[in-house]
Amino acid sequence: MEDYEIVIGLEVHVELLTQSKMFCGCSTKFGQPPNTQVCPVCMGMPGVLPVINLKAIELALKAAIAFHSEISPYCRFARKNYFYPDLPKNYQISQYEQPIATGGYIEVDGKKIRLKRVHLEEDAGKLIHSEKGENFSFVDFNRSGIPLLEIVSEPDINSPEEAEKYLLTLKQILEYLEISDCNMEEGSLRCDANISVRKKGENRLGVKTEVKNMNSFKSVRKALTFEGRRQINLLKKGEEIIQETRLWNENLQITEGMRSKEEAHDYRYFPEPDLVPVEINAEWIEKVKETIGELPSERKERFMRDYNLSDYDATLLTSKKEIGDYFEKCVKKFNKPKIVANWIMGDLMAILKEKKIKINNSPMTPDYLVELLTLIEEKKITGTIGKEVLVDVFETGKSPSEIVKEKNLIQIQDEDFISKVIEEVVKENPQPVEDYKKGKEKAIGFLIGQVMKKTKGKANPQIVRELLIEHLKKI
Repeated sequence: MEDYEIVIGLEVHVELLTQSKMFCGCSTKFGQPPNTQVCPVCMGMPGVLPVINLKAIELALKAAIAFHSEISPYCRFARKNYFYPDLPKNYQISQYEQPIATGGYIEVDGKKIRLKRVHLEEDAGKLIHSEKGENFSFVDFNRSGIPLLEIVSEPDINSPEEAEKYLLTLKQILEYLEISDCNMEEGSLRCDANISVRKKGENRLGVKTEVKNMNSFKSVRKALTFEGRRQINLLKKGEEIIQETRLWNENLQITEGMRSKEEAHDYRYFPEPDLVPVEINAEWIEKVKETIGELPSERKERFMRDYNLSDYDATLLTSKKEIGDYFEKCVKKFNKPKIVANWIMGDLMAILKEKKIKINNSPMTPDYLVELLTLIEEKKITGTIGKEVLVDVFETGKSPSEIVKEKNLIQIQDEDFISKVIEEVVKENPQPVEDYKKGKEKAIGFLIGQVMKKTKGKANPQIVRELLIEHLKKI
């Protein structure tokens, strides 16, 4: 294996976040009953005229700017002719010789993965095959005409792991800029991979296969790992690699041959006669640039610089735009970034994951988290109680202050009361007391824990520690 290297190029289709389809006014809402979001235009009826969705063009421009691509001053749509049962017109409106943008790159771990082209097209419908073994399929045309952005990389990716990181970075950019929701489960992001292998040091590309049917980034990594090994093993045995399209079988964890693939399909592209070319001037590009804002990589650097966060913390907090937004809302009112970061990345994210709630729908709003952290900071409650309050906020929707008041959770700072509890704990735990006196520092932690348990987490831990050490010295 070490004598060979893998070469990968990815073709990613993302559904654009528009309310209507690419060339008609039909809704793009997901999950509606079959064939309820169709019209004569997206069904390809005779005599209809498509109209370009301006929002789709602007989202494509946003992506091209973020990818550092060269935007074409003049782009146009073409007809890509082929027959497939879910393609009602028998052609797909796409872009060919004059795409909206070419070139550019996406940076992954300091390496620039070059892009070949970025272009717009419409989606096809969806075939639903009978599960009972009958020899027929249903067709749902709701997807037909949905706007897609195709992002084609150069063969610059050299491992399945790098391919996965590229996709995660691409997804992050698209989500940040609200270009697509990139929901693979709903088909908003689909990926095909071209993969070949060659001897290390060779410049010539090997015979490639195209791998399809990968429904998660993890599947992409697994499929490319398998396919790379399969090709290397064939070459080692002196066998020939066939240029073909292969499908990833998730159940068997293997790729399987689907169809042989010629060097180039004859799609008989020609300019779409019903659509005018799109002229993109500098003024329009500047207008779109103003809507872009901060990219994830820029925000991460700023978080590290302005909030003195580690690379790890900043990476997690900027992984999704809404998490970064939540963090900044909190820090504006509670200027202790590391404490805020720890609570968000720890207890808050854990409960959000458990309850399958997105952070922007969290009952623990930024104001509530600030309120909770302020209660802890002012020593009105302990950190342990704070964690319980966090859970209660999710259960009741009430503010931390209300919960603390209703449940009488205010921190105990009465030294006489705490001293009495310490006496009880020392009597009940002679062995840890003896261990501490013999120099075992860990024993003090156990004894503090017992005091906290008896006070239901309400005793001030610092006072407990000081009084406990003082008491043990006297024994």
